[in-house]
Amino acid sequence: MSPQAGWILQEEVVPRLKSAIPRNVNFIGSEDAEELVQDSVCIAARLMDSAERANKIVTSGNIAYYTILHMKSGRRSHGHSNADVLGSATQLNGRSQTTSFDEPVNEVEELGEEFTVNDVLSFDDEDPGQKAARKLDWEFFLASLTDREKAVVEGLLTGFNASEIGRKLGLDPSTIKNFKQRIAVKILEFMGPDILVEIRKSPKWKNNLNANRERLACRGNRRN
Repeated sequence: MSPQAGWILQEEVVPRLKSAIPRNVNFIGSEDAEELVQDSVCIAARLMDSAERANKIVTSGNIAYYTILHMKSGRRSHGHSNADVLGSATQLNGRSQTTSFDEPVNEVEELGEEFTVNDVLSFDDEDPGQKAARKLDWEFFLASLTDREKAVVEGLLTGFNASEIGRKLGLDPSTIKNFKQRIAVKILEFMGPDILVEIRKSPKWKNNLNANRERLACRGNRRN
């Protein structure tokens, strides 16, 4: 862009945009007037540069007019997408919307406690879908065991050791240990050899959240 075009942009186009953008362009998400004006200046600069390269004569009023039309349609300096769920055009078309992390999602009347979206996303429990699938697998696995093997499993889940389970079933502790080894082999055969790795994995939907937390933590440490 030539110095003359830059002067026209600064002295004639920008004042028009500062006056018109806050009154004519809808804010999307957390956008504010200052941010939209900055975006519009970038778009106006691109329009002026394109016109100058094509040797077209345009007035500052035309540049401001078409810049405002672009902004009203959802165009921003960083892109204009109808596919991105967070894209300005997508939200203007009503195909998606953003929700504040402070938006309440549920209220426990007995406790008078209110849960927000942030509370739900920051919950460190595993994915309910994974828990339900694992429960079904476990029920099928228990159905394949003998009655005595089920009794050993119930004793282990209760927290009893081999001696306590043996006294309850009338068996030696060494026999209970053999049952435990046999059940462990059956679990590996039924669930797969990577079952111990799978149950320790965090849900994939948490990857981005954890990455953002780590990035913010590193940024805070650098500031300190």
